[in-house]
Formats: sequence, C-alpha cells, structure tokens
Amino acid sequence: MQRRELPKGWDRDLPVFAADAKGVAGRDASGKVLNVLAQNIPWFLGGSADLGPSNKTTLTYEGAGSFQAALPSGKNLHFGIREHGMAAIVNGLSLSKLRPFGATFFIFSDYARPAIRLSALMELPTLFIFTHDAMGDGEDGPTHQPVEHLASLRAIPGLVTLRPGDANEVVEAYRYVMQLRHQPAVLVLSRQPLPTLDRRAYASAAGVARGAYVVADAPNRVPEVILIASGSELILAVEAHEKLLAEGIPSRVVSMPSWDIFDHQTQEYRDSVLPSSVKARVAIEQASTFGWERYVGSSGQVIGMTTFGASAPLKELQKKFGFEPDRVVTAAKQLLGKK
Repeated sequence: MQRRELPKGWDRDLPVFAADAKGVAGRDASGKVLNVLAQNIPWFLGGSADLGPSNKTTLTYEGAGSFQAALPSGKNLHFGIREHGMAAIVNGLSLSKLRPFGATFFIFSDYARPAIRLSALMELPTLFIFTHDAMGDGEDGPTHQPVEHLASLRAIPGLVTLRPGDANEVVEAYRYVMQLRHQPAVLVLSRQPLPTLDRRAYASAAGVARGAYVVADAPNRVPEVILIASGSELILAVEAHEKLLAEGIPSRVVSMPSWDIFDHQTQEYRDSVLPSSVKARVAIEQASTFGWERYVGSSGQVIGMTTFGASAPLKELQKKFGFEPDRVVTAAKQLLGKK
C-alpha cells in the first residue's frame, strides 16, 4: 500500500457484459465494478457527495459497512452535500496511501474542480466518478446538463479523463485507472442505458487502455471517412457506420474515451488509428465542440454542443440537437461530396 501497488488478484472477478441492445447504464456498470474492487483491495474506499443511490457508488456487499468513528473498517464514506470538501478529503486519504474515490453528478464537478486540480499538481492517484454525463437527465434542464465540463477537465495537465461508451469500456477504464500511481483520474458515466456492443463483431474493449481504438473498420481497412465518438455517442457512430456500409461507403469507427491517454501513445499507433490520408472525419460528442479540431482537422465536422441544453425527454433532446445516426450519415456524405 505504501508503494501505491495493488494486491495480487486485485482485478479478479471483474464483470464481463454480454452483448445487449438495451444495454447497461454507465453508472450501473460502474457500481458493479466498484463492489468487486472494494472486496479485492482492502485499502480501496469512497463514496458520493450525498448522491450514492444516483451515482451507484454505494458498496453493498456483505460487510462493506459505513466508515464511522466506531467502525473504521467501513468502506462507504458519507461526505454530505459538499463536492469541494469531498474532493479535498479524497486528496488527503490518497496522501496517506489509501485508494479513495469520490463521486457526484458531472455538472457538480465545477465545485470539486480546485481540489481535482490539486490532485494533478500533487500527482495523486485519486479517482473521481461523475455520472449524469450529458443530457440523460432530460427534464432537469440545462442547469443539470454539462456542456463545457469535459473540455474543462481535459485542460488540466496530468489529469486522465475517461468517458467510456459501453459497459465493457467502463470495466476497462477502471482496469486502467486503478494501475495509475502518480495521476488522478476522472470517469464520466451515463445515467441512461448504453447498448453493450457485441465484441465478437467489434473490437475488444481492451483498446480503452490506449485512449482510442478502432471499433469497426472498412473492408480491407481502407476507410473513406472516420467516425470518432466517446461515451453515449459511440453507438451513434456504430449505427451510422453500418448505414454507410450498406450504401457502399466504407467508414471506420474510432472510440475515443480519453484524449490524454491517446495523445501519449506512439505516433505510429496514433497514425494507425487516425491515418493522415483520411481527411473526412466526423466527431460526435454530447459536449462542447471545443478542442475536437485537433482530431478532425480543418476539413472535418463535429456534431456537438454549441449552446446549453434544454428541458425535455432525452429522445427529444437528441433529436433537437442532432444526436441521431442519420445526422452522422449526412455529415459523412457532405464531407465526401455525396448526396
């Protein structure tokens, strides 16, 4: 523990999720992983800023208990409604060489941001779990729908930000961040179910460890257009890919859960995922478009948010803001000069 290492077998029994069109919410997949890790790692503990039931961060296995003066072995921390205080406490616990996590809605990461920044400055392997990552809370409206938050956290030097696209990517995101020894990490997870991809037909989710990877490719690996997505928009890219193939347009789908991890890969690997010869690129993310130009180039398109959200059911919001497969197909065709 003092060397920030993990015990033998720390990742045993991590879940593997079967292909499922209905899928699993990112927060639900996360909850299953947390309950496994907390049993395998004696010094792993944490909780939420009053939102445990919504974040799915409550450790429910027998004997988990709540950390209290009379029960110092308890694994569940009850921080109260104080996101900054929570993140600061997580930093303090990490300085003592425990492996702590703190959680809340993604929109409330604003309150925790100064302490998260300090995590990066101090090179602590802290873990922050943020759910309700985009417009999945629908009627709660724009006050609860993060737009600029991904860009804000991605801008912090030394902070690893991951937004996984299905349940198995959530598992692999945890597998990656738990092995960090000098970097804090943020997991950004969905409230709503995300279809679980059939990994027999698509690439293994283990590619998360490289920040971005090719999920689906064109015949002969020669795409005319590349579709890049993170989180809940990964399925939109996959569905658009299938539509384009049916029309004889070869495309590639790249899942990019982490800019930071991808940017630290070798140039050779990055070029293999995003070959410079393919200029037609579409990025899809329910967040600010800020920064995506580094991956789509000056001739690409970004389907993202340039305004705040709105109050309506999720499907209506997806329609209003263009997060639908046909919009992705149209954007790809426009870049290729095809109707």
